[in-house]
Amino acid sequence: MSELTRVPAPDGVAPAAQYTHVVLGTGRFVAVSGQLALDEDGELVGEGDPVAQAHQVFENLRRCLAAAGASFDQVVKLTYFVTDMAYMPAIRAARAEHIPDDRLPAASAVEVAGLVRPEFLLEVEAFAVIA
Repeated sequence: MSELTRVPAPDGVAPAAQYTHVVLGTGRFVAVSGQLALDEDGELVGEGDPVAQAHQVFENLRRCLAAAGASFDQVVKLTYFVTDMAYMPAIRAARAEHIPDDRLPAASAVEVAGLVRPEFLLEVEAFAVIA
């Protein structure tokens, strides 16, 4: 397993409650494309429901990481694309089921005008480092 070092708040930078400012790692780099709320048959999970969509997205991320021999323990960066920032609590709740607060990765949240299809409310991509 790779060694990750987290710097929650570098000197002179305000602390953040929902992410870590800097994560350092040594090993193989894994990039997981933005995941949407699609089941294994390509069907939308949770139309109009950000909680259901967030749960499916994190399950898809888990499966993609596993395919690369990684887990959420090795995630160093998450990027959230949301059509409404009001969906962030649902995303954080789904994330908390996979990543404990003491191991939060670096993160960015971006509100977008739309995703690939209008029924998608959110998309999440991940970067990981594994030994």
